[in-house]
Amino acid sequence: MRIEDILAKVPAYDTFLTVDEMDASTLQLAKDYPDVVTVTEVGRSRWNHPIYCLKIGSGSQNALMYGTPHPNEPIGAMMLEFFSRELAENEELRRELDYTFYIIKSSDPDGTSLNEGWFKGPFTVSHYQRNFFRPAFAQQVEWSFPIDYKTLHFHAPIPETKVLMELIDQKKPTFIYSLHNAGFGGCYWYLTDGDEALYKALYRQPALEKVPLHLGEPEAPYCEEFYPGMYRMLGVTAHYDYLEKFVPDKDPATMITSGTSSDEYANREGKLISRALVNEMPYFYDQRIDDTTPSDMIRREAVLINCDQTEAFFAALTPLYERAKPLIRTWNPFFISVEDRMASSSAGNMDAKRQWAMAPEFEEKATVAQKFENLYGQGFYRNLSVCLLWRACTYELEHGTDMSDAARAELEAIKADAGKLMEENLRYLEENLHYQAIPIQKLVRIQLASGLLYAKYVHDKN
Repeated sequence: MRIEDILAKVPAYDTFLTVDEMDASTLQLAKDYPDVVTVTEVGRSRWNHPIYCLKIGSGSQNALMYGTPHPNEPIGAMMLEFFSRELAENEELRRELDYTFYIIKSSDPDGTSLNEGWFKGPFTVSHYQRNFFRPAFAQQVEWSFPIDYKTLHFHAPIPETKVLMELIDQKKPTFIYSLHNAGFGGCYWYLTDGDEALYKALYRQPALEKVPLHLGEPEAPYCEEFYPGMYRMLGVTAHYDYLEKFVPDKDPATMITSGTSSDEYANREGKLISRALVNEMPYFYDQRIDDTTPSDMIRREAVLINCDQTEAFFAALTPLYERAKPLIRTWNPFFISVEDRMASSSAGNMDAKRQWAMAPEFEEKATVAQKFENLYGQGFYRNLSVCLLWRACTYELEHGTDMSDAARAELEAIKADAGKLMEENLRYLEENLHYQAIPIQKLVRIQLASGLLYAKYVHDKN
């Protein structure tokens, strides 16, 4: 198998598929290749949408691959769109990989549908953020797997997560590929384990597509780096231990609102059953994101400025949130997400980050990438909270038929104020993020190559 030959077949996608388009394509593939492909409805979403799983091949090991575990992340669904058809058509590929593949293009169809406003472009930061949706942690497919760890006890998986739990428990996949992507930045990976040959092979893939690596601050302070841009697969236990270390006077369970990841769930008995991969890909990038030359700022100063900016942002958002809270019904998906983000911005989490930055290595000069991530990159993600509040107001005004005239007028005013703050922040981002939108084809190729490389590594280990 020459990976290059397979990657060369990836179409020049210019838009993302909607949920209905994914479903239609999935069902059609089973009709086109009935001897190779079967499709099964493996469950229903919270809004009663069918979740379809493709079974392709008959290899000696099982692999589980699923897209949109975070519904604002459709790159993986496009990779699975291509890969599932390639598997169906390419007997040699199926034979060489030697897996039985279980593929779900959209594991959160409800949330994905709430992002479809930006799926067809234009691909700008502003258009993306105005149409963005991401559920609260406890309602995310990837982060609602059950867990018991020290004082943390989470046993409320959402229906979509239960679908994956059943597949993991029944099929015991040796390889799990959870398809994610970041909104802004560069390419990086999470994996259960690896070796130097694998790391080097993965490292080469973004360069071949001229996509930068993410070499600034890691996504979470507790990430364990194997190789530049490659980290140990995350579970909630690492987050718990980090909070326990840096905020010793608080119970970490009171600051964690979610369950754990598929990787930690699959290997919960203490025996390595499944190896998992996540390849985070950006929609947008700025050349500063992989610049490892020293900047003019101490790394600790950059982190502390980031903390200050985060606190100031949520201080400005809090009055709007408090005004909206009595006017919005509990099932509004956008407001549930806002509430979760308000909780995650608590003083405890900021205290932990400030203590983390007191380590001696933070006395060195920040790289350009680290400075950029702290001063500008994180601003991209912060602003999503006010975007969600603005969408929460919009959603409530559209669906709240029993609202009084006074309540409607107040909610309109809150929406206007949230919209003003949102647009101010978007203007700042558009002016200071010297970004480009990365072609979907390039991102699909990197995710596919990463998956093929790790699949071989896992197969050889078993």
